[in-house]
Amino acid sequence: MTDPAVFSDTDLSHDGFLGGRLTLAQPRTGYRAGVDPVLLAASVAARPGQSVLELGCGAGQAFLCLGARVEALTLTGVELQPPYAELARQNAAANGIAAEVVCADLEQLPDRLRQQSFDHVIANPPYYRAGAHSPAQDAGRRTALGEATPLAVWIDTAARRLTPKGYLHMIQRADRLPDMLAAAAGRLGALEVLPLAPRVGRGAELVILRARKGGRAAFRLHAPLVLHAGARHERDGADYSAEVTAVLRDGAALPWPQR
Repeated sequence: MTDPAVFSDTDLSHDGFLGGRLTLAQPRTGYRAGVDPVLLAASVAARPGQSVLELGCGAGQAFLCLGARVEALTLTGVELQPPYAELARQNAAANGIAAEVVCADLEQLPDRLRQQSFDHVIANPPYYRAGAHSPAQDAGRRTALGEATPLAVWIDTAARRLTPKGYLHMIQRADRLPDMLAAAAGRLGALEVLPLAPRVGRGAELVILRARKGGRAAFRLHAPLVLHAGARHERDGADYSAEVTAVLRDGAALPWPQR
């Protein structure tokens, strides 16, 4: 009998990330990562020796991309769904990246985790409020895309787990930005928002929020990062901008404009 807590080999594809520096197993029909977790990982200015916690790590795409770019990080992931948590463990091992993955609800973290603090917390929470979109048939995609735990709880959990002066990075839909800013008020400071626009002249569909525990700098809304070259898609194949191509293909960092 197949263990319901793991994916079978036939359930999985093996996909290259960062120009082949990482090969990650992903479910063929469940939640599959696009560029969002890769951009999230690229936005984190982590340094060797620092600690990183990812809330809702899925199969590990974001924190493993970060671990592939920055050596000697202490990586921890929290994932609600047992098959994805186990897949994240397997992906870390297969790529030779040391990481701990804890299967838990972020509202009920184990005592050991609640006693830890981290230099960085990253998160790619579900994009849609409960009832705001048609639910996916696949349970994994339904959990990954549809909000069950309020966004404010994600930010509260992140704030509690950060060290003083530690950073949260979170990627979300642009229309959820007011919710993120409201949740961060009084908990996190030095807020910065990097909008992600699909093309020149198009409105941002996603944003990356950077916030610092104990930060006092004024709020900053940066110019959008444009994901694709040109005003429209004119040929087959990827047409990412040079800056985004460097992230996706070469594992480059995504530098934030200086304050």
